[in-house]
Amino acid sequence: MKSKPNKKAARIAKAAADTAAYTVGGVIRLCFRVIATILLIIITTGLLFACIFAYYVKTSLSTDLDISLSDVSLALSSTIWYKDSDGQYKELQTLYSKENRKWVEYENIPQYLEYAAVAIEDKRFYKHKGVDWYRTLGAFSNMFLSMKNDFGGSTITQQLIKNVTKYDDITVQRKLLEIFRAMEFEKKYTKEEIMEWYLNVIYLGEGCYGVGTASKVYFGKEVWELSLAECASLIGITNFPTLYSPYNSVENNKERQETILWEMYDQGYIPTYEEYIEAVNEELVFQRGETESRQQPIYSYYTEVVIKDVLNDLVEQKGISMDMAKLLLYSGGYQIYACIDMDVQNQIDGIYRDLTALPQPYVASSQQLQSAIVIMDPYTGDILGLTGGVGEKNGNFILNRATETKRPPGSSIKPISVYGPAFDLGLITQTTLVNDSPDIVLSGTSWYPRNAGNSYRGITDIRQGLVSSLNTVAAQILDKLTPQASYEYLTERLGITSLDPDNDVAYAPLSLGQLTNGLTVREITQAFSSFVNDGVMTYGRTYTHVLDSEGNVVLENTPKTIVAFKANTAWNIANMLNAAATYGTGWEANLNTMPTAGKTGTTSDDRDRWFVGFTPYYVAGVWTGYDTPEPMRFYGNPAAQIWKKVMSPLHEGLEYKTFSYPTIGPPTNIFGDLEEDEEEEPSPSPSESPEPSESPSPPPSDSPSPSPSPSPTPSPSPSATVPPTSPPPTETQNPGTPSPPPTSEVPNITGPIQG
Repeated sequence: MKSKPNKKAARIAKAAADTAAYTVGGVIRLCFRVIATILLIIITTGLLFACIFAYYVKTSLSTDLDISLSDVSLALSSTIWYKDSDGQYKELQTLYSKENRKWVEYENIPQYLEYAAVAIEDKRFYKHKGVDWYRTLGAFSNMFLSMKNDFGGSTITQQLIKNVTKYDDITVQRKLLEIFRAMEFEKKYTKEEIMEWYLNVIYLGEGCYGVGTASKVYFGKEVWELSLAECASLIGITNFPTLYSPYNSVENNKERQETILWEMYDQGYIPTYEEYIEAVNEELVFQRGETESRQQPIYSYYTEVVIKDVLNDLVEQKGISMDMAKLLLYSGGYQIYACIDMDVQNQIDGIYRDLTALPQPYVASSQQLQSAIVIMDPYTGDILGLTGGVGEKNGNFILNRATETKRPPGSSIKPISVYGPAFDLGLITQTTLVNDSPDIVLSGTSWYPRNAGNSYRGITDIRQGLVSSLNTVAAQILDKLTPQASYEYLTERLGITSLDPDNDVAYAPLSLGQLTNGLTVREITQAFSSFVNDGVMTYGRTYTHVLDSEGNVVLENTPKTIVAFKANTAWNIANMLNAAATYGTGWEANLNTMPTAGKTGTTSDDRDRWFVGFTPYYVAGVWTGYDTPEPMRFYGNPAAQIWKKVMSPLHEGLEYKTFSYPTIGPPTNIFGDLEEDEEEEPSPSPSESPEPSESPSPPPSDSPSPSPSPSPTPSPSPSATVPPTSPPPTETQNPGTPSPPPTSEVPNITGPIQG
């Protein structure tokens, strides 16, 4: 009887055991499934990220470095050429580097110098393929653990690429780009070539690039004459030149040198302990050796602009650093073909170098009157001549007032910032009426300007507003146009880059030209080219192309254009500016023998005087003023006077041409229907006479001048009628009596900005 219960218990126990086993097995199987799922997710995610990373590397990280060792190791001078009047290329200037460089071939580099660099900078240099993965992984780990953007871990190859490109911002992208470029670099060059390049471009303080000049500066000897101790001392500088230069701290340099010597011994580059001790104990004798340098000629302003334009284009198009671009330019044997027209440049120099040929003030200043001019071909963008100052140029890369100095343009900005855009958008025509009154309230601002001399014409038209440079008219047009639209035309269509987006998108700067920073003569001249070329603005260029020493094209600088205005807009502006330069504010610039158009500009207290003008052949801009701004006391507008002196001889013998005649539309009535008001108003007060010229009377014409407007007589149809204008002003001053100070075209107005 007892056996049955025992069997039953056994069955129960067995069933429980089976259940437990099944449960445990299920748990284990579940764990395996979970682990397998997690691994699958990890693998899938890893593959996904790998694909994304590969795509990113392919599309976003360009490993191509558009530069070769042969480009920079030639030690050949580059030459700038120009085309003469017979179409033959002649040498303008041979270029010599102002920097302290001397290329040393690998065969002349001491082995200890190379070993010193390897021992302290990249101990696995001879083993890796551009990237030391041990150091790189350590650097990345350190970055993520410390949460600092301090990568480190760069090999000599990576350092070379950083020196060549100057992409030294500390980001993950930069590091990845550096890594991939280093691996590509080592596929193209041997270790010897990389070392030669590296030791010739590293900066070693005291203005020295490369070991060739550094050895002369610090030890007064050629690099191949350096001892083991001197090699270690020299390499020690490159890590931190201001800290380790012996001319800053002999103690720091010695400490760094001994560290390098120990690394060299420890890594087997110094064979014996005795040699190591001997090098440590060697006394270092530093001396400022005379580096081999040639006396540089004084470059012209034009030559310097060519150099800067080429350097900037090399940096942009090759993706290299400015230092590397200079090395290419001064050592690569480049042949640079300039746009200069020597007849134009000689005419500029003949006026600007002779201080007696310049306008003279009636109230002397302690400063020399300064001026700058740029003359362009409006169709090709070729800058045919320029100068950045008056008198003889006595140094290289001194201030160039034509391309570097930014000065407020005053009213000379009105055609490109106000009238041109408003015509282009159909807001105004020449016959649109506007109230030239001191009592207008603008819709977008409480600011409102005054006219010169507080003179107002009442109801007038847009044409007269530009011809007489009426500030109230410009402000009212801008009110309808909006400052934002004006700003977009200037920056997106007219090549203006000097505006301050935070402060210049406003009424006073854009309508009167008293900008935060100002404009350069080059950029405003460039913008005015659109009025000659049917509304097409052509960017100014100083060279057409650059060839390397073997005749291969390095840079192709084809004309770059943008449609700034409709053709009829350009014709209308040119038509009005032709009137302005004939009997308006710019009359002193009129050439008489060739249609002339242009706009004057004057800033507060006569601190800047401008004239930007054009003919069917040329466009030219002139600025005059003092380097430290102060009121200018001259009879008339010295910028317009200089413009005429330079431009008149350039047009002698040229075929007479006219500007294209515009379609002049009916009034737009954007300022309201002012015709009835015009009928009721009395005749407007006489317009203010332009400022008197240097001579007591207007200059007589050498020959009978053509009609002020070379265009055909307009039709009497209202849609093609140009409103009548006043006759040319006459000089009213007594020739024997000094004239009073001229009235500024742009008077003082309420508020911080005047123009």
